[in-house]
Amino acid sequence: QVQLVESGGGLVQAGASLRLSCTTSGRAFSRETMGWFRQAQGKEREFVARIDWTGYNTYYADSLKGRFAISRDNGKNTVYLQMNSLKPEDTAVYYCAAKTYFNLGDWEAWGQGTQVTISS
Repeated sequence: QVQLVESGGGLVQAGASLRLSCTTSGRAFSRETMGWFRQAQGKEREFVARIDWTGYNTYYADSLKGRFAISRDNGKNTVYLQMNSLKPEDTAVYYCAAKTYFNLGDWEAWGQGTQVTISS
């Protein structure tokens, strides 16, 4: 059973940057596809980004390309989400997710989430 713990959220002003981290345990991180999702209050959870187990292939929500960047450090069992030029509409709880690299279906594990709040 894999466990995921997010960190790095907080309250910042519009235009600032934040880097979220998600550290995993309990399963071979280097064989996991990792993803970030977010859920704003009153809205459904939405996809933000994902990275394959090699770290070479990344995918983003179209609306976030160019501002957000996902990366991973397999030596530290950690995936990151660098968020730049933050806007108030980026305010949400950000969740880390994992699935085994050959799983093309549903995500298998989720973190507890970290709150990101952007003030105008």
